[in-house]
Amino acid sequence: MQTFLESPLLINLLYLSLVAGFWLAAWAVVAPGTGFLEVMAIAVLVLAGLGMLVVPLNTWAFGLLAVGIVLFVLSVWRKWTGVWLGLSAFALSLGSVFLFRPTGGGPGVHPLLAAVVSLLTVGFFWLSLSKALEAYGASLAHDPEFVLGKVGEVRTAIDPIGSVYVSGELWSATAEESIPIGAPVRVTGREGLMLVVELTATEHPESKS
Repeated sequence: MQTFLESPLLINLLYLSLVAGFWLAAWAVVAPGTGFLEVMAIAVLVLAGLGMLVVPLNTWAFGLLAVGIVLFVLSVWRKWTGVWLGLSAFALSLGSVFLFRPTGGGPGVHPLLAAVVSLLTVGFFWLSLSKALEAYGASLAHDPEFVLGKVGEVRTAIDPIGSVYVSGELWSATAEESIPIGAPVRVTGREGLMLVVELTATEHPESKS
């Protein structure tokens, strides 16, 4: 009798978890927010990772996943949008589909599910993420470091990651100390799309909404 660990249902669920994790992680990178997306992405990817411990894998599929991740990083770093994000999504989709290998042989993920999810993934990366990257690039066109030195307000407690409202925008932020909601902070640096801030009690936030 086939157990749940050997069933196609588990593989399909793990596949959906892996793809959902990629979606959430990608959106968190191109659209900094409150940290909710980051936490959800980590949780879903950890769930998929735990599944990898009990389900046979096609190790070569990790190569496709690596290609997809590299293409995505280059797209964000070099502001390559459109086709490059589409290629990233295509590689991630193929890697996700073929990663899990059923013990009885045959396709791991249901073909119809794989086709629908892959098309949605390519569309999401190509259209939605491209627009988000373009909008982000436009806001930084004149001065990529425009928020450095600015004073803002903590909107989600930073411990060690939260969100701050600076210059009319909500950003993910981190600090060396815990900072409560409502506290004024100064932006001292950036780690990718995340701001590095420190508590300041000498000035009022300029970005009150």
